[in-house]
Amino acid sequence: MSITERHLEIETCGVTLEGDLLRPEHPAGVVVFAHGSGSSRFSLRNRRVARHLAEQGLATLLFDLLTPEESLIDERTRALRFDILLIGARMSGAVAWVAASAETREWAIGLFGASTGAAAALIAAAEQPALVQAVVSRGGRPDLAGEALPRVKAPTLMLVGGWDTQVIELNEQAMARMICPRELLIVPGATHLFEEPGTLEKVEAHAARWFLDHLGPA
Repeated sequence: MSITERHLEIETCGVTLEGDLLRPEHPAGVVVFAHGSGSSRFSLRNRRVARHLAEQGLATLLFDLLTPEESLIDERTRALRFDILLIGARMSGAVAWVAASAETREWAIGLFGASTGAAAALIAAAEQPALVQAVVSRGGRPDLAGEALPRVKAPTLMLVGGWDTQVIELNEQAMARMICPRELLIVPGATHLFEEPGTLEKVEAHAARWFLDHLGPA
């Protein structure tokens, strides 16, 4: 399958954010990625998952939730990495951008969030219920989405490592507050970052299944 990649800029919330779009020839939908705090669109794990989804016929958009200036680590900017309301608003703005862009506006939209990015994805799903059709969380902190959780309508899959016991509990707490179709799937033998052999491949397979089920086949 032919997959093209290009750099783009997303205008949202008064800032310009950089992104990379992976596009197969005839995508049925697009998955927008929200990375965790301290990470970026260059996250190796997210790029692996994005490449796998593209190989299954889904376009993927990885973008930075912070500007280059905001990403500098100092006392002034450190708190931005954990400003869930800020990154949630920017994620929601990115969804609106995808829905309006000439290249992507015909595609069904799914969201993939890792770590704190899962909270940003769920906030965006709550704010854009008519646009977001599916959500997947990897090792996520959906509990940080707080009051947005009951407003999420998109079917949501939460993937957590079997050895990541504290995060399993936090995911269970978040699920209890949600009313949308949802599933918690434990990946045996995996810790928080899914670094163990074969565990990230399971994330890729489960995420592809979820998005193809809810966004449609290519």
